[in-house]
Amino acid sequence: MTIPDKVTILIVDDQEENLRGIGNVLTMMSYDITLARNAEQAFQQLFSCTPDLILLDVMMPDIDGLTTCRQIKSNASWADIPVIFLSADDDKNVIVQALEAGGVDYVTKPFNMAELLSRVRTQLALKRAKDQLRALVEDKDEIIGILAHDLKNSLAGMKLSASLLQSRLSELPPRCTPLVENIVNASERMLSFMQEFLANQCAEQLQLKNTSVNLCTVVTKIASSHQPAANAKKIVLTTHTPTAEVFVNADTEGLTQALENLVSNAIKFSSEGGMVEVTVHEPMAGMAKCHVRDTGPGFTAEDRTKMFRRYGRLSAQPTGDEPSTGLGLSIVKRLVDKMGGTVILAENESPGAEFIITLPLAANSKTLAA
Repeated sequence: MTIPDKVTILIVDDQEENLRGIGNVLTMMSYDITLARNAEQAFQQLFSCTPDLILLDVMMPDIDGLTTCRQIKSNASWADIPVIFLSADDDKNVIVQALEAGGVDYVTKPFNMAELLSRVRTQLALKRAKDQLRALVEDKDEIIGILAHDLKNSLAGMKLSASLLQSRLSELPPRCTPLVENIVNASERMLSFMQEFLANQCAEQLQLKNTSVNLCTVVTKIASSHQPAANAKKIVLTTHTPTAEVFVNADTEGLTQALENLVSNAIKFSSEGGMVEVTVHEPMAGMAKCHVRDTGPGFTAEDRTKMFRRYGRLSAQPTGDEPSTGLGLSIVKRLVDKMGGTVILAENESPGAEFIITLPLAANSKTLAA
């Protein structure tokens, strides 16, 4: 196996003999070695140089190896460093505790150096593969993001030009009318797809930060922003909120995007003269619920099995020739999951669809008993 340049291994053991013996063997294999005799020295080494692998003794004075590993894994900068535990204790319970603490392997003393080297190489190879995969994913996301943004800008320009032509159809030959309208409709659909695609990319990469968010305020703002679209289809859009404010533990941007997708879908798939209701209920048992209900066609049994998949094509079609990409519900699910909540489709016998988002209450929100 080819050993990569500058692979660093941190060995943490309170026995000088173990440090010297393991260190010498790994040095002979061209690994860079740093040593620590206790947890305090281990953290000093971690702060000065992040290793590629840690060999950690279980039994150490002051702070044992299990506690040390938990503390290492709690730091985001070190969480991905593989930890192989070293111990003379072959008790199965201790081994389970070591793996639950964050270790990836467990080697018992006295060491078989060939076995230890094999396990070190295996974990380093796994880490290298994981790092390469992460880099590929980051490169892919960056390239797709750049292409999507550039394409979105081009589509926006195309749509603007087509709209200007559409506004001057009276100055053009009659045969141009269907051509211009086709360009307008096609550019609108493509631009809508790119916007939802970028929203999906954003939802995947968005680093949510949960804070205390007023759910009633978010719902009111979303309803207000979607009122023109509802009016255009003569849809009655109403909101119902409790008298007291309801604060949930959520990310403002993530919650807004999730609810906007549900409300826009409800309007998009409801027929002219229909109804869309957004209801925030009184909190109960430490949780808050928000229902988004419409009078559209609802979902079939087959729809229910794939409604939260990306690009899942469902049976219902927009009633006003609006574009649909099949990304909206997958974005909702991903965002709500990240905020520690749930989103489900209610089992209603009445026509239409009703989505229920449940989120944990913030510490400053009152709740009723269950």
